[in-house]
Amino acid sequence: MRIRTITTGVDFGRSIDYKMLELTNDFNHEASKIFTEQGYDVETVRISTNPFEEYVPDPTTDDFMYFFEKLSQFCDENRVQFLSIGEISKPAYAEKIADVLKINEAFSASCKIGDAKTGFMRENIKLAAKTIKRLSEETPEGLGNFQFCASANCKPGIPFFPASYHRGESSFAIGFECSDHVFQAFEEAHDFWKAEDVLRKKLNALFMPIEKIAIEISENTGVKYAGIDTSPAPGIEASEALPFAYEKLGLGKFGGHGTLAISSIITKVIKNLDVKTCGYSGLMLPVLEDFGLAERANEKTYNLQNLLLYSAVCGCGYDTVPIPGNTPAHKIENMLLDVATLANRLDKQLAARIFPAPGKKAGEMTSFDSPYLVNCRIFDVQ
Repeated sequence: MRIRTITTGVDFGRSIDYKMLELTNDFNHEASKIFTEQGYDVETVRISTNPFEEYVPDPTTDDFMYFFEKLSQFCDENRVQFLSIGEISKPAYAEKIADVLKINEAFSASCKIGDAKTGFMRENIKLAAKTIKRLSEETPEGLGNFQFCASANCKPGIPFFPASYHRGESSFAIGFECSDHVFQAFEEAHDFWKAEDVLRKKLNALFMPIEKIAIEISENTGVKYAGIDTSPAPGIEASEALPFAYEKLGLGKFGGHGTLAISSIITKVIKNLDVKTCGYSGLMLPVLEDFGLAERANEKTYNLQNLLLYSAVCGCGYDTVPIPGNTPAHKIENMLLDVATLANRLDKQLAARIFPAPGKKAGEMTSFDSPYLVNCRIFDVQ
């Protein structure tokens, strides 16, 4: 089990505060040190802000790009490796997201494409698809799409990037890489009907000591503790693969009948643990970040429509899904429209992080050179 992220959110209001940013960064590293001394492996520390459209210059002026060049310099000089500049909803700013993200790999952002109250945001759906295409074509191997997602109905306080943004009083949240515990729980249960109880006991035993440390940090520093995003974010090792965990319950391979039921059980458990939860607290199925999802994609046991079906009972939409590099923007728009429809209709937090693979066709293998990704067969987009 690893703590994937300690994410601290700050709200600058209408003007960036570099001193606040510096203090937040210092807090993150101190919190990481405390958890490390308690025997936990902390993978990253991150900062999340209110939407950048609220605190940056007009996007039509030269000052706009200069602002982000200065912010990039700050990140480089202060060891800020992950900075979410928020969920963007205004089209004039959304149109600039690709340009901003290309400045520094530390930056992440999302484009809001709808919510349960206002419905679809048609122009933003087009701009998000355009951003996905541009990042696939204008960043090395198209990996700029690691830094971007289209977000639907997402609330502030998600510690996982790139959907993260913040509102109000500064606070910190914790996200885990604990799919290995799901694997162990289902291996122990070895039965669908026992899985829920076994998983609940195992995750409570995992998270409750973490929460105790987090509360102590909050009391000693005055920084509000927002909670734990209990989503079982996966790793890239076979022993952490969520599909292989599913298959321990005897219902067959991931993607077949029963997959939806198991997804629902996992979601039910992680939303009802004995700790303060925040963010998604839902099941993540990131294809390129999970060894088992990649393997089953190679075997064609599931497709893009299956992933969206599972999102109806879990989350978080399309996550690191590889598609052909020449997929036209209008087909990506259709994918985003489906995600927004499901999020709005069910009042769920969903996002779409899509990876067009440069020069690759459906059925071919991706060839991303990244320690964070597992290469797999590219999905066909209907």
